[in-house]
Amino acid sequence: MPEDSTSKVESLKESTKAKAEELVKSVFPKKVMELQNILESELLNYDRLPTIYTDLNIPTPDLANNHEPSKKKRKMDGHDGGEDYIKMQGSAVLALPNGISPSNQHIVEIVDKLKPYIRDLVEHANCVKMWITFMIPRIEDGNNFGVSVQEDILADVVHAETESASFSTHIANYFITRGKMVTKLMKYPFVADYRRVVSELDEKQFMSLRLTVAEMRNNYCGLNDLILKNLDKIKKPRSHNAENMF
Repeated sequence: MPEDSTSKVESLKESTKAKAEELVKSVFPKKVMELQNILESELLNYDRLPTIYTDLNIPTPDLANNHEPSKKKRKMDGHDGGEDYIKMQGSAVLALPNGISPSNQHIVEIVDKLKPYIRDLVEHANCVKMWITFMIPRIEDGNNFGVSVQEDILADVVHAETESASFSTHIANYFITRGKMVTKLMKYPFVADYRRVVSELDEKQFMSLRLTVAEMRNNYCGLNDLILKNLDKIKKPRSHNAENMF
């Protein structure tokens, strides 16, 4: 490796170490309190749960006022009229009164609030992961207790990073699933269960987002506590051969 590249890599390592230690000591406690405040705010208060439902802008068909297809048409089509009626209703409902079946704005508000925290936790965990990796000494026989401590903490950091990245996937899956259910409801507006399942999905997502905030808070708090308690072992896992440290 050219000397210039080597010096840049070493500079990157040193800056990562300094940044990660600052994250653990200063940024993590602030994130814990910010997430705790969100958890206790009106935004995620369980008292709000009965009010998070939204109008889907999909009218409930008035079956009594719909005209049954004529007997002549039924004979021509070779059907008893039931299938024609379903198709007629489906095509009518697709023309929504206001042109769109909206997302649940209550859920969207919470998602928009949490996405920056999810991104931050992924980035912070990744930085701390690299810091601990850089601090692992050269492999050799004996005196490896400190190294095992590093590896245990590193596993917790990787878990926090992976779990945080999965939160974005869960959010996307909610919108995909909800969109499919709304589409079903548009096609079969006279099936009350489809209308109910959308509300159930919204309620489930509200609780899931509240749990996401709690898990992010726990990750920040747990890593801060664990790393500070074992900071000496992370920075100097062996009591001798300091020159063998990266």
